[in-house]
Amino acid sequence: MEVEMKIRSLMMDPVTNMPIVVLKDIQGNAILPIWVGIYEANAIALEIEKVQTPRPMTHDLLRNVLMGFDVRVQKVVVTDLKDDTFYALIWVEHEGQVMTIDSRPSDALALALRVDCPIFVEEQVLKSSKASGAFAEKNTNEQLRNWLEGLSDEDLGRYKM
Repeated sequence: MEVEMKIRSLMMDPVTNMPIVVLKDIQGNAILPIWVGIYEANAIALEIEKVQTPRPMTHDLLRNVLMGFDVRVQKVVVTDLKDDTFYALIWVEHEGQVMTIDSRPSDALALALRVDCPIFVEEQVLKSSKASGAFAEKNTNEQLRNWLEGLSDEDLGRYKM
């Protein structure tokens, strides 16, 4: 079963100094932190802030190509978590035919922001994430998860959604 999520914030992990995209379900009951690369975080931040770049960035190019071929992005789904790596699919429709495109979650999220489509996470991914976490060290993972879950709206910073 898929759980609809929204990007709640984009922040830096205080332990690893890596960017984290924090997804929160629309009911407000679950969060999913996804560690992303610096460039992907920048692409997400640019769209959150609605910054216009002089030339199209990669995700803008992808949006433009899809629109040019009359392909509609229906949704993006974070589908799996294996060995601390998240997987995603981009669901697209063209002339009545639905297809999926394999993607890194960071790219799928950057595209979702640009085309304004819903973001989903498979319920099993939420459960697996809670069980395994994104860090190999359980104590660090639990400390970070407790820290993330305890954040207030003010703590989420300038990229709060």
